[in-house]
Amino acid sequence: MRRLYVIGALIVLVLAGLGGAAIALGSSRASLVTDSSALARVNLPLGGGRIESVSVVTGSIASAVPVTLRGHQIWPVHTIPSGRQVSIEVVIRRPSWISWLTGKTERLRLTLRTPTAHLLGHFLTLGSGAPLRLQFGETVAAISYGSGGALRRHAVTPPTDVVTLDRTAPAGSMWIAAAQRSWETSSPTLVTWFPAGAGASAVANPAPGTTIGPGTPITLTFSKSVQQALGRFRPPVLPITPGSWHQTSTHTIVFRPEGYGYGLGATVTIGLPSGVRLLGGQQASGGDPGRWPVPPGSIVRLHQLLAMLGYLPLHFTYNPGVSVPLTPKAQETAAAMPPAGSFSWAYPGVPDALHQFWNPSAAGVMTRGAIMAFQNDHGLGTDGVAGQDVWRALIKAVLNGGGSHSGYTFVTVTESTQRLALWHDGQVVLTTPVNTGIASAPTATGTYPVFLHISSGTMSGTNPDGSHYHDPGIPWISYFNGGDALHGFIRASYGSPQSLGCVEMPFSTAGKVWPYTPIGTLVHVTAS
Repeated sequence: MRRLYVIGALIVLVLAGLGGAAIALGSSRASLVTDSSALARVNLPLGGGRIESVSVVTGSIASAVPVTLRGHQIWPVHTIPSGRQVSIEVVIRRPSWISWLTGKTERLRLTLRTPTAHLLGHFLTLGSGAPLRLQFGETVAAISYGSGGALRRHAVTPPTDVVTLDRTAPAGSMWIAAAQRSWETSSPTLVTWFPAGAGASAVANPAPGTTIGPGTPITLTFSKSVQQALGRFRPPVLPITPGSWHQTSTHTIVFRPEGYGYGLGATVTIGLPSGVRLLGGQQASGGDPGRWPVPPGSIVRLHQLLAMLGYLPLHFTYNPGVSVPLTPKAQETAAAMPPAGSFSWAYPGVPDALHQFWNPSAAGVMTRGAIMAFQNDHGLGTDGVAGQDVWRALIKAVLNGGGSHSGYTFVTVTESTQRLALWHDGQVVLTTPVNTGIASAPTATGTYPVFLHISSGTMSGTNPDGSHYHDPGIPWISYFNGGDALHGFIRASYGSPQSLGCVEMPFSTAGKVWPYTPIGTLVHVTAS
């Protein structure tokens, strides 16, 4: 009987132990925690189990983040920006032998913010030959750097809070983006270094000599605070440009151009006071100005705009899917990098000479005449040169929907037949006999744009015999080459060389020709 009591007691003890173990295992829970290298880590419960699913979302719109498991670590497949909120949900499946007590699954949730690396010093003074030592407030596992554009990314192994880089110049700037985790990306920050020495110095970004666009901001970073280096002074920017200086940090100011910016083809200069050195700039009296060239507009884009505005006898059409937004910045960008498209003749029966003059990628007399016509319509000096004022006016005309209302005229003067033909917008408007220059004062052959267009004027000069002439009241004058002009003149007959180089017509005929020959009209004089 006593043996039975003993056996019973042992059975009770075993059952009690098994029950206690089951209760202990049942009370053990899995955990989801942050990790020093991965995105997160799962700690399984004592009773075991497996990770059934992982769901990760980021951002306010809950974008899904693909992840992979490495053991119990959760790693993102793609990079995630630093400082981004991430929500993680993991489902754990418990073993069947304990699931009657703990439940079949356990759901874990964790919200975290991806870590951020902070650079402690943005303005460094370095001794001769010393490398760049970047000090961070945290250890970093990856760093990207470069002077602009795409930054080169490098792993930092092992992670550290001090990264040493070679510097490419005694002074300069470099964009730095560092991440605490290998799977992170971060926004770049600018580091500027200066050589050791007395006085204030400045580093510009973009560097002096770099080609910039009409609207490119220029940043100056000083070795001392802006207040110490400049006080209330702000450097002059030439050419005079709409825009203003903005202080973005204790050591940095940036000039942001507005509207049409510096202008196409400009050379931008910034002058600093005599006590401040612009490192890498070109020495000049009164300070160290930086110089930045702005590329001129391309010939191709010049032709595109002139055609679009009706100053060439051609149409321009963008290729399918190609367009240029109607903003000054977009138009100026297109001026330097012309969009793809094609030209076609706007009129039937285009004279052969015009075909010969046309080259979409090279400027010629047709281009010069079109520019002069545009300049005349817009109150600019009619020199036929596409300078900054012309480009600005062209872009403004495109933005405002302006264009030529005169059509396109081409005048041919044939000396062998002493005839003039006036071609306008696809048809010959009139032909007429004329008088060109005599043998001792011939009308020069060639093609010339009209440069002066007046309804009446006085003509004076020297005759071949040395005598002088002075003829007031000459009507309907279009000067095209020096003193040579289309105009009205009273003669007994027309159709033979009688002038001193001009192309003479009856008053009534000249009055019909004159409205078609404003400044910029091409006059083509040919011997036969």
